[in-house]
Amino acid sequence: MAIELNQIWDFPIKEFHPFPKAKLGVGAHDMLGVEAKELGMTRVLLMTTGLRGSGIIEELTGKIEYQGVDVVLFDEVQSNPKDTNAMDAAARYQSEKCDGIISVGGGSSHDAAKGARMVIAHDGRNINEFEGFSKATNKENPKHIAVSTTAGTGSETSWAYVITDTSDMEKPHKWVAFDDTCLVDLAMDDPLLYYSCPQEFTAYCGFDVLAHASEPWVSRLDFAPSLGNAKYSIELIAKHLPTAVYDPHNLEARTGMMHAQYIAAQAFNSGGLGQIHSMSHAVSAYFDLHHGLNNAIALPRVWEYNLPARYERFAEMAPLLGVDTRNMTTVQAADSAVDAAIRLSKDLGIPDNFGAVRPESYQKNRMNTGLYEGRGTQIDTSDEMVRTISEHMMGDWCTPANPRECTVESQLPMIRHAMTGSY
Repeated sequence: MAIELNQIWDFPIKEFHPFPKAKLGVGAHDMLGVEAKELGMTRVLLMTTGLRGSGIIEELTGKIEYQGVDVVLFDEVQSNPKDTNAMDAAARYQSEKCDGIISVGGGSSHDAAKGARMVIAHDGRNINEFEGFSKATNKENPKHIAVSTTAGTGSETSWAYVITDTSDMEKPHKWVAFDDTCLVDLAMDDPLLYYSCPQEFTAYCGFDVLAHASEPWVSRLDFAPSLGNAKYSIELIAKHLPTAVYDPHNLEARTGMMHAQYIAAQAFNSGGLGQIHSMSHAVSAYFDLHHGLNNAIALPRVWEYNLPARYERFAEMAPLLGVDTRNMTTVQAADSAVDAAIRLSKDLGIPDNFGAVRPESYQKNRMNTGLYEGRGTQIDTSDEMVRTISEHMMGDWCTPANPRECTVESQLPMIRHAMTGSY
């Protein structure tokens, strides 16, 4: 009997998606030029954002050029990469006659590079046409090496990328694409490149990792091959994130978060995400806030929302976060996992809610600048905006894997608390 369309999420066909080749560990970035040359690159578009003055781009450019590979710098990628970033990078790639892409940074650089590759492979089609699952029709696109300077995104590992559609700034839309053809050819994670990541970004990106690990752990997909990675990543985060934030040159902590990032991405690559990411995407679309910061504020609220659907999984998560649950019931242990996330949030200086975020809250806050000029310097926490965020979430491709059923109305209290509530 043929399966009905409305049964797809009740009885999902579970797919295991591939991972790219990766080099992990101290000194991995020293091999960048060699690896680029081995992939056949002779002239690369180096895509990045936010690293001016760090010395990282200059160092990596030297390692690439030493191997006889030319470098064309494209340092115009924005936080929460915009459709224009992908289109402009694709145009630069073609005008400069490049034959490969190297992205350096976090998810913004990697995602914009994935988007640019899609545009190049499809003769300049608008990047916004690729939202959703497996929209690529040309399976061949430029070679891509992704070098991470944060422990957070997982984009260098996964088949996903996220772009903001700016064609209607009255109703901006941040969308997700999943496509096996966007996998990078080589991922490079070197903890030495994380040392200069600012304290607040280390914390925000760490919560991004926790979202990546916890969402497949409780996902409606319940994808068995993802569960081990998800579980171990949560344990690594609890052990290493506070130290990485407050002792940034601690190699053990930075290496621990490197591994946590990498295996959490492997978990969500096939195990799915959920409302944490859906809320983060919606808030980014309207206010251009840091993705990891959004995840940090959303995470305990979404965990609370999902508790009734996954008490046992949250109870199993609590000991991984350092909670002694031996004398607790399953429900008490599940509640304690949420409490542990809140405690970690407070320990790392995460704002209480979106309404508490200010321009001075972190170094690269771009509220009321560029495309978002005129929006003001504070988050709109009105009931109208709460509903707008909920509607955006319902159209997000991460929402269907959420373990608890979602509607615009059911999400409103959770979003309202994220906007103005405190723990």
